[in-house]
Amino acid sequence: MKKVAYIALTNLAQYILVNMIIPQLEEGRHNVEVKGIFFVHDNVYMLTKNTDTAERLRKLHEKGIYLQACDQCTYMRNLANSLIDEAKIGCFPDFYSAVGDVDLIITI
Repeated sequence: MKKVAYIALTNLAQYILVNMIIPQLEEGRHNVEVKGIFFVHDNVYMLTKNTDTAERLRKLHEKGIYLQACDQCTYMRNLANSLIDEAKIGCFPDFYSAVGDVDLIITI
């Protein structure tokens, strides 16, 4: 099975994650091993505590998916204390180290 990592970068990333990728992962039918998701720009809001999306992501983290928010994006929005504990804050090198060897890094 291929190993992939996602970078949630575009303004459509939330739609794609919430309506396509997360349900497939929850149902066990995504057909690749997702090693991690890196949230950039306004997509860091998806990791905000007490939201449906963050709770769903928390459960995926429990299954081994690494979650990371862009450090600069998080600090610029004053969200460092508002993210779920499972989400790490860091930059691209941190993400690459955390996910390890993957076959594809996909930007959505």
